[in-house]
Amino acid sequence: MITATDIVVQFGKRILFQDVNLKFTSGNCYGIIGANGAGKSTFLKVISGELSPTKGSITIAPGERLSVLKQDHFEFDECTVIETVLRGHEPLWNVMQEKDALYAKEDFSDADGIRASELEEKFAEMDGWNAESDAANLLSGLGIKEDLHYKLMKELSGKEKVRVLLAQALFGKPDNLLLDEPTNDLDLETVTWLENYLSNFENTVLVVSHDRHFLDSVCTHTVDIDYGKISQFAGNYSFWYESSLLALRQQAQQNKKAEEKRKELMEFISRFSANVAKSKQTTSRKKMLEKLNIEEIQPSTRKYPGIIFTPDREPGNRIIEVKGLTHSIEGDLLFKDVNFNVEKDDKIAFISKDPRAMTAFFEIINGNVKADAGSYEWGVTITPAYLPLDNTNFFNTDLNLVEWLGQFSPDTSESFVRGYLGRMLFSGEEIYKKASVLSGGEKMRCMISRMMLKNANCLVLDSPTNHLDLESIQAFNNTLKAFKGNVLMSSHDHEFIQTVCNRIIELTPNGIIDKRMDYDDYITDDSIKELKEKMYKR
Repeated sequence: MITATDIVVQFGKRILFQDVNLKFTSGNCYGIIGANGAGKSTFLKVISGELSPTKGSITIAPGERLSVLKQDHFEFDECTVIETVLRGHEPLWNVMQEKDALYAKEDFSDADGIRASELEEKFAEMDGWNAESDAANLLSGLGIKEDLHYKLMKELSGKEKVRVLLAQALFGKPDNLLLDEPTNDLDLETVTWLENYLSNFENTVLVVSHDRHFLDSVCTHTVDIDYGKISQFAGNYSFWYESSLLALRQQAQQNKKAEEKRKELMEFISRFSANVAKSKQTTSRKKMLEKLNIEEIQPSTRKYPGIIFTPDREPGNRIIEVKGLTHSIEGDLLFKDVNFNVEKDDKIAFISKDPRAMTAFFEIINGNVKADAGSYEWGVTITPAYLPLDNTNFFNTDLNLVEWLGQFSPDTSESFVRGYLGRMLFSGEEIYKKASVLSGGEKMRCMISRMMLKNANCLVLDSPTNHLDLESIQAFNNTLKAFKGNVLMSSHDHEFIQTVCNRIIELTPNGIIDKRMDYDDYITDDSIKELKEKMYKR
């Protein structure tokens, strides 16, 4: 259990949050949400002890262990992968080190023997004999193959290091677990593994994430940082989002009687409670929702960008025809003999075990890369707009945002361009910032503005949620669901794929798997699982 008492965090004159009095108890998972800069990661740092609060205290129940997902990807470069994971359980690691040092002594004394016996007892109590196999199982579950387990961390790629550090945080089933963006750089299969792991985790978890499906799958509570305060609610992200929208609508209806508002809220809570479903947490979560004090629900102060795509014309019956596309990178065959037609109303998610496959495919059909073999042809009625994975080259410039967006606009007047920047939450003097100094999220919002200006009827999106905050992701998702044209996309966001796409195409080295179904059905279909095993065999 973690207790926060009278916590205040202030930087200079700015109070990030104050009067924080919360308890985080065993068996629950708390999703921490808030606008960019609200203090989500700062709050985790206060709990972990990495940052001291301006006022107040954090208390962890006596004898309980706290584990944190490390953000320094170079800290363990001289350690092996398996050793890095074992170091996640510091008391066990210390026992192992002292025990090994004793047995390595040439002049092993009686006193050493007594101490070694004590250490062996501690080692057994901590399940030390299974430690290495437990660590290996975690690594395998997170996609780190056995041949990497005894390599040095510095030999791994950045994405592999992220997975090892996540295994380190999970190792030994800590009493309290703090995870800041744990799904970053994980593929969809590994995110699903982590969802299942945390859904059955019996201790206390606090997690910051921009992945809504992940938050909905694992969280019993939502911790919202807003109004300079931190509030805790029963229920997952979707419940918080829908209830805050309801509260906002009710706030706008000033003449509505209090009793009518109360009835509407109670019906909403009841309806949402009935739909809650996730393993053993279901019953307790439903009870918490039923007990929720409706006065606690407030409209959020969040600002959502105005992402609006307005096609100039309706797509015809021929969208794009792909024939025999084959492509390799650095000797690795990414996909072979890809053949399909996109039909009207198709919204397609492209997936692959190798993420380079989707990027290569999108680059090819947008004319930026030449395929090894095959061809593609866009329909004459189609205007595509492309959101690439890597937008670096677009921002190597000294232009300010008005000038930058003006490059892609049919109307270069400042008032017209400002309107599009305003929709994406750039206001005041921000619009004169240099494009080269933007953050990752700001660059993505600029790239989306660029797409909006094209009035395209086919959107090609390579990992569209990268670098975006929850508000931008939610707005983007809502827009794509209602979009009247075609969508061709890849994404690590389960919710994005599930709610937008009606067709799945998996690119493999031995052809494609092409199914007209939603993503949840695709990943649970046993016949597709068998087919995938065959398609990925060389």
